[in-house]
Amino acid sequence: MILPIVGYGDPVLRKVGEILSPEYPSLKETIANMYETMYNAYGVGLAAPQVGLSVRLFVIDTTPFGDDDDLPIDEQRQLKGFKRTFINAKMLKEEGEEWGFNEGCLSIPDVREDVFRHEKITIEYCDEDFNVKTEVFDGLIARVIQHEYDHIEGILFTDLISSLKKQLIKKKLQNIMDGKTRPDYRMKFCNKKGR
Repeated sequence: MILPIVGYGDPVLRKVGEILSPEYPSLKETIANMYETMYNAYGVGLAAPQVGLSVRLFVIDTTPFGDDDDLPIDEQRQLKGFKRTFINAKMLKEEGEEWGFNEGCLSIPDVREDVFRHEKITIEYCDEDFNVKTEVFDGLIARVIQHEYDHIEGILFTDLISSLKKQLIKKKLQNIMDGKTRPDYRMKFCNKKGR
């Protein structure tokens, strides 16, 4: 089922997600709905707060980046078919040089900015069956994970840009809160009545 994506300004996007237990109601269904919602909006990642759930859960599928000819062939191969569910993720290490990439977010439509993130991460998480894993990722996969991980920590990519850039996008952010944006997917806006 396609869920409405929560827009910028909603308090749920600022909460630190709660730990999930294997008894969480309808977890498999929630995960399936999140993937369907993400694909419907042409995203490569989606965190539970973006669908109104303040829990430590996010899904990613970097396959669309696998067709980017600007990337080395081996990275394109890694990105194609990289689909993963992260439950109760905990960032253990962020290392390497910080590099910039133009990021966007389904909760902040029509806003894109260069964000600098570490090139390599070590993360511990549970898969859908609550098997604990510790893995190291780099490049674009690491970036997508860091972006979604920030969501479960109550952080948005707009928090990571300069104050000048924040000033320049202030009106766009207000328009999102007021529901004056028209993305191609269902959204729920914090200041808009109805819908």
